[in-house]
Amino acid sequence: MTTKHISLPVTGMTCVNCANTITRTLKRTEGVVEADVNYANERAEITYDPALLQPAALLQRIEDVGYSVAEATIELPIAGMTCANCAMTIERTLKRMDGVLEASASYASESAHVRYLPTVVTRSDMARKIDEIGYRVIEAQAGAGESEDDAEQRARNAELNDRKRRLIVGIVLSSIIMVLSMGHDFGLLPHIPARGWILLALTIPVQFWVGWPFLSSAWKAATKAHTANMDTLVALGSLAAFSYSVVVLVLGLDAHLYFESAAVIITLIMVGKYLEARAKTQTGDAIRKLLSLQAKTARVVRGSVGDRPEQEIELPIDQVEVNDVVIVRPGEKIPVDGVVLSGQSAVDESMVTGESLPVDKGPGDEVIGATINKSGSFRLRATKVGRDSALAQIVRMVQEAQGSRAPIQRLADRVAAVFVPAVISLALIVFLAWYFIGGVGFTTAMLFAVSVLLISCPCALGLATPTAVMAGAGVGAENGILVKNAEVLETAARLSTVVLDKTGTITEGRPRVTDILNGEGGMMNDESGARTLDSSFIIPPSSFLRLAASAESVSEHPLGQAIVEAARAEGLALSEPQAFQAVAGGGIIAAVDGHEVMVGTLRLLSERGVGLNGLESEVARLQGEAKTAMLVAIDGQAMGVIAVADTVKPTSREAIDQLHALGVQVAMLTGDNQRTAEAIAQQVGVDRVLAEVLPGEKAAEVKRLQMVAQHPEGRSSERAGGAAQAANSETDHPLIAMVGDGINDAPALAQADIGMAIGTGTDVAIEAADVVLMRGDLRSVPQAIKLSKATMRGIKQNLFWAFFYNVLAIPVAAGILVPFFGPEYQLNPMIAAGAMAFSSIFVVSNSLRLRRMKLQG
Repeated sequence: MTTKHISLPVTGMTCVNCANTITRTLKRTEGVVEADVNYANERAEITYDPALLQPAALLQRIEDVGYSVAEATIELPIAGMTCANCAMTIERTLKRMDGVLEASASYASESAHVRYLPTVVTRSDMARKIDEIGYRVIEAQAGAGESEDDAEQRARNAELNDRKRRLIVGIVLSSIIMVLSMGHDFGLLPHIPARGWILLALTIPVQFWVGWPFLSSAWKAATKAHTANMDTLVALGSLAAFSYSVVVLVLGLDAHLYFESAAVIITLIMVGKYLEARAKTQTGDAIRKLLSLQAKTARVVRGSVGDRPEQEIELPIDQVEVNDVVIVRPGEKIPVDGVVLSGQSAVDESMVTGESLPVDKGPGDEVIGATINKSGSFRLRATKVGRDSALAQIVRMVQEAQGSRAPIQRLADRVAAVFVPAVISLALIVFLAWYFIGGVGFTTAMLFAVSVLLISCPCALGLATPTAVMAGAGVGAENGILVKNAEVLETAARLSTVVLDKTGTITEGRPRVTDILNGEGGMMNDESGARTLDSSFIIPPSSFLRLAASAESVSEHPLGQAIVEAARAEGLALSEPQAFQAVAGGGIIAAVDGHEVMVGTLRLLSERGVGLNGLESEVARLQGEAKTAMLVAIDGQAMGVIAVADTVKPTSREAIDQLHALGVQVAMLTGDNQRTAEAIAQQVGVDRVLAEVLPGEKAAEVKRLQMVAQHPEGRSSERAGGAAQAANSETDHPLIAMVGDGINDAPALAQADIGMAIGTGTDVAIEAADVVLMRGDLRSVPQAIKLSKATMRGIKQNLFWAFFYNVLAIPVAAGILVPFFGPEYQLNPMIAAGAMAFSSIFVVSNSLRLRRMKLQG
């Protein structure tokens, strides 16, 4: 048995028992020969059988018992890829490396995304391995102050310029070769002595300089990676025509020379590769646009030292540190993420969020680096810099999405993996069939085989999905919609139901007090003009509100904060609670100034045996007005009701109507009581109401909806309101999306088939989500679904073309039409080369159409 040893850095251990738990777990795992976890150095030393177990499974076992392993991800820009087979070769090589957990290489983005263990393998190890198989990881120039992104752009531009030079030379020489060759064949030119040798001299630079990228790639694939790629087909086809012509010329045989075919084949394919490369750079424009937004310098304030006053210093952006005070003037880019300390301004955040209108900012407001300060000057305190900044995270998300692989691509990958060897075998069969069975002679049989080699296009298959994903993810980023991977783009197109968290998603998330009812003087603020309560309640209104607000003053719940703000607006002095208890989904109980104060739901008061004093009718009335009614009990007696309302966002109704137009059912999830929830649902037009859901029950509620969607016969038992619509019939497996913005939404976002986080929400919710909506506008949800549908439509069109082209073109090139319609239907190798070049260009150009898609408006 061959074994391997791996050392894993484990995080999350707090004692020796933790190490023992992990050791026992690992030793029980099939394939583990020996395991020892050391708490002191926080490492797991594992010997395992690679035939039975891979490192990723070991990580999963450690995570299953509640611990983690330090791992990293990296994006490697790679030069030298010429087709999808190159990407597959790089991916296979990386996956075989010890310490690499996952690897995905993309020909469209010319990069590899790697998840790895930094204690086992390094970036330089990966770069060295990639170099060994004939490709190159692009490195920044040491000492030149060049970033990796700048280095990649420099290398891509150099590669594109090199192709352009080769293409120009190829076009000039191939044109001369065509004139000399065809002019002679059609009798348009007089006899030129040594014409064949002149053609040979002109063809050699085309074959071996213009075509060198194809020849060298084919050679490296064969000798270093022991595989074949698209360049193998080009090299075999062009060299066959060239070598045949050289033999005929040297031996002085009376046969046609095919130097023009060899030259034009190379030139046409170089035309296709050059145009394809230019088009591919456009699919990555979104990343370059985002990177160009970053400010280069920041004006940092340095504090006074001795008699020296405060100074403004202009620093490179990478030297700004967290907590630095930065000055931003009108018209400047905000250099880093931060919080405004002083000053007022309007900030254009459209380049990050897609929101076209400037946003007013003042002290305490957060600002995003790379956005534009439109008017006033202000100072900010830096909170996130470098790789932690919002812009860096956005770029990272877009890069990961563009480099990821959609499930629909799996069939194309399987075909591409065997495509080149199959085509080479087919070309050999075609040659033998025409030579021995068709009796057409060596030259004609060779031309049939060469046409088969040249017309086959694995590149179209390889580019069909990733170019569309790159374009789609880029369009999303430009509109404030960040998709975490390609699978999400595919899945979102098949959504049947979207579940919307109410607070902060449908509503503004900033509730305010609308009604305060108690018996002494009735109401401090009652917008409805309702009756006052019974005069037996003797506590004055100001004391009633002061006690309730004091009890809520240590609560973090938005409803409690609304009561506190209302009291402060009245100028009331609040007391510090001597005791405080929050009851999940019910309310709070506190001791204030010697009184027991309870603020919460009817259920909370009933469970605590508090007399309601006939307040149930007032609660019902307020709930019917889409307000959240909270009872206030003091010393065991209900003293009144405080009603709070959260304003519905002005775009919520429009967003839900757009979702309906897309055939998507909408449900609303809230902790509010049924009557309040249904009143809001009626305002915005949701189909289903899931009310009185406690924060910890949100994920379970989403799971229940998933089960109901998969088993429609169970819907009758569902607690729902509104006119439920049928699930989207586009898929046999209805999918559920959850949209939220709070910490308590994170489990539900993770449970849903697609989790969408409003970007103005918490980092925890954003981390758990599959799609991040940078704007607080709910219309981003239907826009994300439209984007997904458009991307999937483009992918399907590309895949149809790629398969259809190869299925139709290869038999024609093999000569299937010749027996029926005559030799004039034999495909010329030059036409075959042109068709192959066009096939890839068509796929990339079709994907680029997504960039013109308008999601807003």
